[in-house]
This record gives sequence, C-alpha cells and structure tokens, in this order.
Amino acid sequence: MTVYLIGIDGGGTSCRAAVAGPDGRILGRAQAGPANILSDPNTALDNIADATRSAINAAGLDKNCIASARAVLGVAGNNVGDAVHYVKNRLPFAQAEIVSDGLIALQGALGDNDGAVAILGTGTIYIARQRDTVTYTGGWGFTVGDLGSGARIGHALLQEALLAHDGIHEMSAVSASVLAEFRNDPRNIVEFARQAKPGTFGRYAPRVFEHAKQGDSVATRLLKEAAVSVDEALDCLVARGTQKICLLGGLGPLYSSWIAPRHQNLMALAEGDALTGAVALAVSRFGRLKAVG
Repeated sequence: MTVYLIGIDGGGTSCRAAVAGPDGRILGRAQAGPANILSDPNTALDNIADATRSAINAAGLDKNCIASARAVLGVAGNNVGDAVHYVKNRLPFAQAEIVSDGLIALQGALGDNDGAVAILGTGTIYIARQRDTVTYTGGWGFTVGDLGSGARIGHALLQEALLAHDGIHEMSAVSASVLAEFRNDPRNIVEFARQAKPGTFGRYAPRVFEHAKQGDSVATRLLKEAAVSVDEALDCLVARGTQKICLLGGLGPLYSSWIAPRHQNLMALAEGDALTGAVALAVSRFGRLKAVG
C-alpha cells in the first residue's frame, strides 16, 4: 500500500493542504478555513481535515488513504506544548509532526540550502539555517517586538494622522486619507486604535507603501524608519554568516526596494512556498516509511 505524504500550511486566515507521493511529487492541493491551534484548536482540526480530504479528492485518490498518511504541519504556536499535544492527538493521520510555520517557509524558499528568510507581514521574524542549525531572530509580537512589521507601520500611520491634525507634523496625502476615513474626527481614530489588534493595524501598511511610491513625504519617512529596523536584523544575520536572504510575507516584495544597498546583492527569489516546504519536510521525515497492515 502506498503511503501518501501530507503537507499543511496552517495559518490564521486559511489552511492549505497538499498530498504527495513518497517521492514528494504533489498530486493535489486544496484550501479550507483558518487553522489557529492556539485560539481555536477544534476549528483548526476541522479545517486541517477538510483541506486534506479536498486535496486527496483533487488528486483522485481513495479518501480512506488519509488514515495511513504521514503529515508535517506548519503552524503558529508550535512551541506551546499544550496546544500541540491537544491537536496532534486528534489528527486523522497515522503519524504527524507539528513544526513552526516559519520552518516550512524556510524549507520552501531555500530547499536544503543554507540562507535565511525574512518574513515580513503583520509581524516580523527572521529564520536562518547553516548546515543543520536553524536559528530564529525576532518574532516577539506587536507589544514588544515586530519592528518594521505591517502592524507597526499601520500604527505609525495612525499616529501621524493625529500629529498632523494637531499641527505638530506636516499634513500629507497619506495622513489626510486616514483622517478622512475617520470623518476628520481624531476621537474616532483613538477609539478604533484602543480596540485594534495587530492585524487591524497591519491593513494600513500597504497604503503607506502606495503613497511612498507616489512621493508622499510622510509615507516615505515612515518606510525609511521601518526599513532601518529590518536592515538591523539583516545585519545580525549577515554577521552570523548568512549569504542568501529571501524576503517573504505580504510585505516582502514591497520591502525589496527599501532594503539598504549593502543587502541588495544577498537578495534571492524563493524556490517555493511554505506549502511545498511542508511537503519537502514530510518527505525527509516520513518518505521511507511503509503502511502498516
């Protein structure tokens, strides 16, 4: 009996699954709802199963093969033991390993090569590999970390809107656009920010990049300040021996022109995405196993 391998990219917005043969060739892919094992593990389990079954169906395979399959799941919160234990014991696979979503992104981007990924999205984290050693830098969350992240940039934009309203900083098109959105009432911004989560702030980051491209002085200043934080982290990676860096995440492509010249020659395109990375890890860890029974 063929043992199929499953790769899972479980995110807070959606869960992607791929089914592959023992050689790692992907036969089918599918997507389902969110898979946050920390905030809602039961929904995560349902969506992991749904995405996997849909991928198996897309591959034209027997739906029962899920019970003998081996899987690698990349999710946020893999370092929280209780959540991992709860989810792992309820997965529909014969065997499974839960790793960080950053690790599958690293594997997808670099394959088995040395290098690093800078994952720049709502948050920021940097993951580097040298031989068999993987190191994580940053990723401490919005409250005390995530410098240069979408959440930080969006938060800074709201601050600028208030500073412009008070006449402390100059008013520019990007600041005015925020004030207009909140009916030119700063109290609405304050109430919004009081309840906002990092992802909510992060939705304003693309606006800053768009206005900076048009030469907006405030947007340009905010991005230069954010890029300093990213470059400092990249300096740390380079000092440790990193010679190849992939910019990933929703803001990765947008940041490419803002990175300091000293890092530009280290930039490389990712070989694949996080889902292909999860499949590759499944191959390396389970590819030689045979079905039982």
